[in-house]
Amino acid sequence: MIPLQQQSAFDPQQYVDPVVDAAVTVVLFVVVFAVLYVVGKSFATSTTRSALRRRGYDDTLVGLAVSTAGVVATVVAVALAATVAGFGVVLAAFATLAGALALAVGFAAQDLIANFVAGVFIIQDEPFEVGDWIEWDGNSGVVREIELRVTKLDTFDNELVTVPNADLAGTAVVNNVANETRRVTYNFGIGYGDDVEFAREVIVEEGASIDGVLAEPAPTAPVTDLGDSAVVLQGRIWIDPDESSYGAVRTEFVERVKDRFDAEGIDMPYPNTELSGGLEVTNAGELQAVADD
Repeated sequence: MIPLQQQSAFDPQQYVDPVVDAAVTVVLFVVVFAVLYVVGKSFATSTTRSALRRRGYDDTLVGLAVSTAGVVATVVAVALAATVAGFGVVLAAFATLAGALALAVGFAAQDLIANFVAGVFIIQDEPFEVGDWIEWDGNSGVVREIELRVTKLDTFDNELVTVPNADLAGTAVVNNVANETRRVTYNFGIGYGDDVEFAREVIVEEGASIDGVLAEPAPTAPVTDLGDSAVVLQGRIWIDPDESSYGAVRTEFVERVKDRFDAEGIDMPYPNTELSGGLEVTNAGELQAVADD
């Protein structure tokens, strides 16, 4: 007789256990992540915000730091929850992938990162503020807006210029209105035969009569150069840049002095060259004979 093959009894437990284990792991991960995320993010953001505001940091930097703290808290919550739930292998693979992706993005966005970092330093160090008139690399403009990546300026021709922050952070920037007073200067040339003291009085008087020119420091006009065709007096007046326009005051200063010089008969010579010597013509007879032919 051939013995009948015994069939093994169906055991549903062998299918239920893995499903239960997976469900428990997922639930554990979700619960741990939720707790860590809520508690960690709240603590990190509130602590960062209060600490930076106590130190007087700009609101833009405070907002950036708070957002960064929230992202960091989220990443830490995911990592700890995955570790507790037993996702170590998956977490390690994810970390490797994230590191490679971050490296690739870093190389591709070097300029963006440089401008971003420069923007942080500009906002923190405050070499200029919104409304300031600045000059850099032969350019100038009035600051309209300072962002983390770029700074927007209005030129005196009413053009909008957008400058990457790395360009401003990497060069010398002149802030024309940072101080309480600003000197306005212009070089006036007079003839060597004119009275220097009288010309100086004219420059000082006309400068002092302009609206917005400060009495202290007082206007002056020292001799600064002896040119080829003129004695140069540098007119110097001072203004409050918050109250008076540098360009308007300088223009009025030059026009007033020019009109006064004309009225007083003070010469304002321009550069000229005088040739001296003689010219000798030889063989004039031969040239005449050629012309007659």
